[in-house]
Amino acid sequence: VLGLITYAPLFNDPSIPDDCKARARAILKGCKGGSVGSYSDSAGIEIIRQHVAEYIERRDGIPSDWQNIILSAGASGSIKAILALLRCEQNSKRPGVMVPIPQYPLYSATIAEFDMQQIGYYLDESKHWGLDINELQRSIDEAKKTSCPRAIVIINPGNPTGQVLSKENIEEIIKFAYKERLFIFADEVYQDNIYAPGSKFHSFKKVMSEMGEPYSKMEMASFMSCSKGYMGECGIRGGYAEVINMCPDVKAMLLKSISAQLCPTTIGQACMDCVVNPPKPGEPSYELWLKERTAVLDSLKVRAEMVAKTFNSIEGFTCNTVQGAMYAFPQLKLPQKAIEAAKKAGQNPDVFYAFQLLESTGICIVPGTGFGQKPGTYHFRTTILPQTDKLKHMLDLFRDFHVKFLAQYK
Repeated sequence: VLGLITYAPLFNDPSIPDDCKARARAILKGCKGGSVGSYSDSAGIEIIRQHVAEYIERRDGIPSDWQNIILSAGASGSIKAILALLRCEQNSKRPGVMVPIPQYPLYSATIAEFDMQQIGYYLDESKHWGLDINELQRSIDEAKKTSCPRAIVIINPGNPTGQVLSKENIEEIIKFAYKERLFIFADEVYQDNIYAPGSKFHSFKKVMSEMGEPYSKMEMASFMSCSKGYMGECGIRGGYAEVINMCPDVKAMLLKSISAQLCPTTIGQACMDCVVNPPKPGEPSYELWLKERTAVLDSLKVRAEMVAKTFNSIEGFTCNTVQGAMYAFPQLKLPQKAIEAAKKAGQNPDVFYAFQLLESTGICIVPGTGFGQKPGTYHFRTTILPQTDKLKHMLDLFRDFHVKFLAQYK
């Protein structure tokens, strides 16, 4: 589809299925001048916004209004645009945003850029990185002394922790957000990536709707991207936000503010259309699409199990089940001598370990320091994305390195 919309002669290629050509024609018809080289509306191409709303309706079984859909350059574009609405001070206090610890650094960086206050709440590692309501309450009560909490960010499935929230946990979070009058940011970009038996993705919108009033009237935005899932087209930069129950005046200001950025890339918008408007049963492309999608997600499931199982078999590591997303976030126990060597090198212990691993094996991990972690604990994020044979080789190298590392610093 992306080839067709960028190079018209491909429409004459008989090897390209007719349903792909029909999708491409629909996208081009929605573009000014029939070309993806033109600007689109700031909120995105209308037909693609309609397809996003239809996708959400199929997923949740409840209505979605395409006029509440905003297309963006990846989910991060719309996350930043909506966060910017909350920048104003209240009673001479900076606005605060609750974010999980560990968290995806987009949030901490944007909060700092907007001169807001980050309100960290710790995920419970002992409960598969679940959200504990008492911890949320502790965090917000402390934050109210210096800031005005305005919003809460939930990443489900989790990055970097790989957890999938239960429906009951989501209901608790919604009740907490209602009590504290918080705008909900539901980061759901990994919604297709569910692996563990018994785990299931529940959208915040659907749960909120099923809870009825007053919760179904709460303000919220949910986010999706073409960078994750089974697609992995992170460089194309396609994403969307659905804003729910937003005050019309505030929504008007949101649309006005994003108009200053002209429009998200039209190729990224078209990629998002391929995600939300996939081939349907009976169409020429359906069987191949289903085969490829299933193969990718099944392979990721195998790799998720392999990573957690391997780390749990290595001395000094504990790793929760990778229930979803694309990452594991193991905890490692470092010898005191290693901690002292890190201090001497002017590095955090997990950073020291990561550099030693990189220099010895070429394996690159991200230290837990970059995501946040409870004081006195050390973690790192590693991905499950390498192909199975390469992943197994990497894990074998990792095991050998760690054994030598322990021997050196014991």
